Amino acid sequence: MIEITTPSRLHFTLIDLNAEIGRVDGGIGLTIDEPSLRIRAEMADEITVTTVTGEPDSADRMRESAALLLPDGCGIKLHIERDVPLHVGLGSGTQTALAAGMAVNRLYDLRLSVRDIATRVGRGGTSGIGVASFESGGFILDGGHRFSEKGAFKPSAASKSSPPAPILFQHPFPDWEIVLAIPDTMGAHDSEEVDIFEKECPIPLHEVRELSHVILMGMIPAVVEADIDAFGDSINRMQNVGFKRREIALQRPEILELIELMQDATCGGGMSSFGPVVYGITDNRGDAADAMHAATEFMESAIGGRCAIVHARNRGADILHNSMKI
Repeated sequence: MIEITTPSRLHFTLIDLNAEIGRVDGGIGLTIDEPSLRIRAEMADEITVTTVTGEPDSADRMRESAALLLPDGCGIKLHIERDVPLHVGLGSGTQTALAAGMAVNRLYDLRLSVRDIATRVGRGGTSGIGVASFESGGFILDGGHRFSEKGAFKPSAASKSSPPAPILFQHPFPDWEIVLAIPDTMGAHDSEEVDIFEKECPIPLHEVRELSHVILMGMIPAVVEADIDAFGDSINRMQNVGFKRREIALQRPEILELIELMQDATCGGGMSSFGPVVYGITDNRGDAADAMHAATEFMESAIGGRCAIVHARNRGADILHNSMKI
């Protein structure tokens, strides 16, 4: 028996969807402790997946990922005990695929790295944040892909032939309060997401340069120096430039109001990936509690959903075998 618990991730933004310099994508994000996915797995004669969460898409994705790694004639029994909401901007697809792949890897002693597994199950082809979150957690910057090899502007789900992006910077994140609002709706995914990339890209080069300036001279130093004000300012700036600005422009009005609420109530707020998850970050517990209360009240009246205070996770997935962590 093996048990795997994965983190979630906030995807702050994709960096370069212009590609004029020869690379594309690039991402920056943060591993968070909740919501988390937990599975139990054991060897079997065939592939079976059961779940207590009622999410058939998660079960299907686990079944498909396990099948890609299982040796001929082997099977696996997977049970999903806890799940991450699908298509809301928390990276559930990557965590689900990697958890199933890692279960096969450990049970059958395939000796694959996390990156090997990600390549085999087709994850990380646009953003490397989810793969790095599973592997070791923390605050993450990835370097994207050669545009000559990828050949198009595509989301991760449509980039299965591209390997995970290289990690350029990974650092422990301060123990700040992260207010997480998860509305009762879904963000763009599958064919809709592909269509958005095709319509909105390439992004003007001057916006890529502006965003890169914010990341290099604002956000990264703020993490290293634990400067919450500079970090919050960087988050707020990111919402108004590049691909993130376009992702936000496609949201329903309630999500835009929720972002503004978080920015007013915390040091910095924004939307993760294609949303609809909205987050606010502060080093003040009282402000975090007030922001959570305000966001909860707003969602109850406007869109539905739930809110929580979570924290960064400076380690990757937990893997236990025979009740011992390995």
